[in-house]
Amino acid sequence: MKGAFIIMKETSMKEIETILTGICKKEIEQCSYEELYAALLCVTEEESKKHIMPVKKRKLYYISAEFLIGKLLSNNLINLGLYDAVKACLEAHGKSMTALEEMDSEPSLGNGGLGRLAACFLDSLATLKLPGDGIGLRYHCGLFRQKFEQRSQSELPDFWLSGDKWVKKSEETYTVSLAGKNYTARLYRLAVTGYEGRTNYLNLFDLDTVDASVIKDGISFDKTDIAKNLTLFLYPDDSDEEGKLLRVYQQYFMVSAGAQMILSECEERGSNCHDLYDYAAIQINDTHPSMVIPELIRLLGEKGIDFEEAVEIVTKVCAYTNHTILAEALEKWPKHYLDTVVPQLIPIIEKLDKLVRERTGDTSAVIIDDAGIVHMAHMDIHFTHSTNGVAALHTEILKNSELNQFFKLYPDKFNNKTNGITFRRWLLKCNPRLTDWIESLIGAEFKKDASKLEELGSYAEDESVLKQLADIKHENKEVLARWLEHTQHISVNPDSVFMIQSKRLHEYKRQQLNLLYLIHQYFEIKTGHIPPAAVTAIFGAKAAPAYTTAKDIIHALLTLSKVIEEDSEVSKWIQIVFVENYNVTAAEKMIPACDLSEQISLASKEASGTGNMKFMLNGALTLGTLDGANVEIAEAVGNENIYIFGQSSNQVIRRYAHGDYLAGEWYEADANIRRAIDFLTSPVMINSGTKEKLARLKKELTEKDWFQTLPDFNAYIVRKNQAIADYALNPTEWARKALVNISKAGFFSSDRTIEEYNRDIWHLDE
Repeated sequence: MKGAFIIMKETSMKEIETILTGICKKEIEQCSYEELYAALLCVTEEESKKHIMPVKKRKLYYISAEFLIGKLLSNNLINLGLYDAVKACLEAHGKSMTALEEMDSEPSLGNGGLGRLAACFLDSLATLKLPGDGIGLRYHCGLFRQKFEQRSQSELPDFWLSGDKWVKKSEETYTVSLAGKNYTARLYRLAVTGYEGRTNYLNLFDLDTVDASVIKDGISFDKTDIAKNLTLFLYPDDSDEEGKLLRVYQQYFMVSAGAQMILSECEERGSNCHDLYDYAAIQINDTHPSMVIPELIRLLGEKGIDFEEAVEIVTKVCAYTNHTILAEALEKWPKHYLDTVVPQLIPIIEKLDKLVRERTGDTSAVIIDDAGIVHMAHMDIHFTHSTNGVAALHTEILKNSELNQFFKLYPDKFNNKTNGITFRRWLLKCNPRLTDWIESLIGAEFKKDASKLEELGSYAEDESVLKQLADIKHENKEVLARWLEHTQHISVNPDSVFMIQSKRLHEYKRQQLNLLYLIHQYFEIKTGHIPPAAVTAIFGAKAAPAYTTAKDIIHALLTLSKVIEEDSEVSKWIQIVFVENYNVTAAEKMIPACDLSEQISLASKEASGTGNMKFMLNGALTLGTLDGANVEIAEAVGNENIYIFGQSSNQVIRRYAHGDYLAGEWYEADANIRRAIDFLTSPVMINSGTKEKLARLKKELTEKDWFQTLPDFNAYIVRKNQAIADYALNPTEWARKALVNISKAGFFSSDRTIEEYNRDIWHLDE
């Protein structure tokens, strides 16, 4: 039945009914959910084709190791203007939209904020009718499926492809040479629909020979059999040399196939490759795709373009986004790794390094250092025309300290593009109650123009409106409670304060600070200091399989959860919930229900954050440090509508520079810190947990604490308890603060971010 139906611009419930019965050849009541799901896939596929638009000239290629796109059925129906009619039609015939949504598989193509940002950017590109495709890898098992066993994280393969219906196999292939052997890269394509916009694509490369049967115990596999393992996992364990080499294999496979596709497409549209800039803009998302620079130079050389001109072309076409201040996250590879995997690139990288050494005598800026280490970020900065940070504070730190030597060389290259989120998924899709309520107050323009949310500010003193907002929040908390009961088999109290910290598990994000706070409150309650409201502390996070400290933090939180659950005196006031296998689907339930958004990274270490924006948009108040985009959120909402605590970025940077922070001194000097940390290895914790893991975490906190948990501990307690008291004692004022946060969220739309990228960097379709 494909192509045998016509969808009008204003589609009615009756028209959807006619289309579905026509596809299924039976009445909707008689259709199974499988049949209806297949029919709606057909509808979205055909409708998205109608929004394919020609590329006039320059097109963006956004290369990223991750695209955390989430489930697609409802998101696509919303963007295509069909969701309301489909939902009404199904409900009229006794069918549940929720049941259909649950049939959708979640593409396991990303991990955290980096991948979610890339997905938001693709949505905004299509919404703004800008020609821009993603380029990545078709991971068979994604990162991993998280499972909690004996209060510890274990990892299993996430076989999401078994339920995938969205990623389409193409006949297009490209030859990629890895370690002297040729492999055939197969192109798969996923349609990206814009909200009342165009259809672009996410291009994903894979090998036909990949074989998941090589996975043996958990997520372990033979890392040397490249033909079978290349695209099995996102970020395969790199705790050994074989794992590190596999990452190099993956990265080159992605950029080589992608670069060949880009050149082929541009030539089809009329490029002679000398004029590549007129046809292509390439955004390098973090350092994983950095090898696209020497690979493009190599490919242009094969087309007869000399090295100097090829360098000039690639520099003009490519731009680089830096996503981190952490030096260890700026990828660098021993040259012998590249000699092994991509020997064809070595002469080019060496020539690029020679050019750099001619430009500057500063050896800290070279590509290949004296130890034979190849610095990918250095190559990105030297041989692209733009380097951008992702929040105002982050960009200033890059310019003034972390990448200062490059800023002095190329002051005009550096610019800021504060991250954003797509409101289609993070408001319209995940919070329909709030969306409908906002529309009833200010109309529907905010769905396309997020700045219109400012109009909500006129209701900040209207108590009836604030009561409605509070009621919506409570309904969403009840929805989350039911979801937790269904999926996690945990019962929570919707009348408690929902405090949520959901993000990748990393010490700089400081889930360990939250852990110590909860231990502190445990003792306070035991000594008779009862809080003004019960709290439910909800976590969602995966730890990298080889990241021992991160996994120890998970173990400590799960153990503490058990200890509190079994203590009738404390469990009335504190509950800890750790959501297993946190993903986009879980986030869509948690974010609308959040009261207090935990954004507590060490100041100067979080480049931006986007979870802070999603929670803000959905009416949560932020408890955070002045880090990343928290700074801009605070400026937008005013200090009275956010809970800021802790050291400034300058204070933190000074501590690192002077090397004068000694965790042991803080532990010995502060009785509250000592009490909280010592509890980790107390008999009650060891009885429920594993002594080795708890002792190891205690040692980490008292002897290292690289991300300065202890200096912010007391300020965090004071500010967090103030927030809980405000929530309990003045609910109307809390709702007013929530309304202000929603009204000021418009700036943090990814539509705005993409407009800035296009205005300053890409200049698409010019």
